[in-house]
Amino acid sequence: MVPHNRCCDLGKHSLTLSHSAGVANGDRLGFARWMHAIFALLTLLMLATAPADARDSLGIFEGWGAFRDPAAPRCYAIAQSVARWGRSGKGFASVGTWPRQRVRGQIHLRLSRARSDKAPVTLNVGERRFPLVAGRMDAWAADARGDAAIIAAMRSASSMSVQSVDAQGRAFADSYALRGAATAIDAAALGCARVR
Repeated sequence: MVPHNRCCDLGKHSLTLSHSAGVANGDRLGFARWMHAIFALLTLLMLATAPADARDSLGIFEGWGAFRDPAAPRCYAIAQSVARWGRSGKGFASVGTWPRQRVRGQIHLRLSRARSDKAPVTLNVGERRFPLVAGRMDAWAADARGDAAIIAAMRSASSMSVQSVDAQGRAFADSYALRGAATAIDAAALGCARVR
């Protein structure tokens, strides 16, 4: 099997994402920090606080937000996981586009807990199940075809959840409401549609 690699310019962290390994080659920590920064930005925006280096907001659609970072350039739809009683969880899901690297509609899940090294990661979207490749805290579809299948399933489902086993051997699941996801994904795609 040929590894599915995607190169993404993440500002000061220019790296290649390898789906065969499930981690960012050479800079897993840098990628995780970048995704954590996006998550923090979404949380702040949803609380109506504007950080000094805010990205362009393309809209908030229910629990999903769409953003454009013109400096990269990149666009993405993102949502925080839903914990019990409707509170926000620690994980997040995103669908990203890096037009100059010809990456469109890439799924990324930040897990709420560090997973066990040998534990599989599975995404359930409605009635469909998708095995994912994963690092310690992050998971992706195996390839672009997997990304497309997951996004298609997200458009017709009301919720999704990602499951694994944490480093202490406890099963966990991060759940997401999908209301607004399709609109946010479309807004992010349109936000970078003219970038060459």
